[in-house]
Amino acid sequence: MEPVGDKPTGVQKISAVMNKTRRKWWGEGSWETRKAENETGSEWRQKDGKPSVRCMLMKSHSTEGITFYTNYSSRKGQEIADNPQVALLFYWQALYLQVRIEGKAVKTDPKESEEYFHSRPKSNQLSAATSNQDEVVESMKVLVKKKDELRQKYADQSAVIPKPEDWGGYLVKPDSYEFWYGHADRLHDRIRFRRPFPEEVPDEKLVHTGEDGWVYEYLSP
Repeated sequence: MEPVGDKPTGVQKISAVMNKTRRKWWGEGSWETRKAENETGSEWRQKDGKPSVRCMLMKSHSTEGITFYTNYSSRKGQEIADNPQVALLFYWQALYLQVRIEGKAVKTDPKESEEYFHSRPKSNQLSAATSNQDEVVESMKVLVKKKDELRQKYADQSAVIPKPEDWGGYLVKPDSYEFWYGHADRLHDRIRFRRPFPEEVPDEKLVHTGEDGWVYEYLSP
C-alpha cells in the first residue's frame, strides 16, 4: 500500500529527536501490523564472507538495542561468534516504512535469558529443549517423539523444565539506524542516525548533531 497525497508531517520529526521518532514509528508499526510487529530480517557474514540471512523474532527493543533469543550452538550463533557485526531490517507495509539497523550482537545476561525462558508457554520450552537447532535429523518424527517424552517427564504442573545451556538471548547494540519513508512519487525520505566517527565534528550542513551523542544525515533515495 502506497501513501497518497502530501508527505506526512511526521517525517520531519526524525530530524528532531531520534529516540522519540523511533518509539513513535515502532509503536505505529506494532499497532498497524500486529502480525509482523516483531519480525525482522537479519544478516550475518560467514567466515568466507558469504552473506547469511533469515527472519528473526524480535522480543524487545529499547534505547540499548534489539533483543532476540536463539540457540547459541545454531548456525546463526556460530556466525555471530565468528563475526558479531550484524544487520537487521524491519518493514511495515501498512506504513510504507523501513528501518535498517547495523550494530554488534552481544549475549544477554544469563539470568535474563533464564527468566525469559521460563516465562514462555510450557510447550515452547519443551520445543527448545527438544531441538538442537540446525542439527540434521532423520525426520520430524524423531523430534515429535523426543518432545512427547519430555512432555511426559515434566507432566507435573510444578515441574520446572531446565533451560538448555546453549539457549539464550542476544542484544544488538546499534551503530546506525536508517529510516526509509516511502512516497508514491518515489522521492522517498531517507535519514540515517549513526555514532560519530572518532574526532568527528558535525558541520550542521551535511552532518547534524542529534541527541545522546548521535549524529544524523539525509540520504538520497
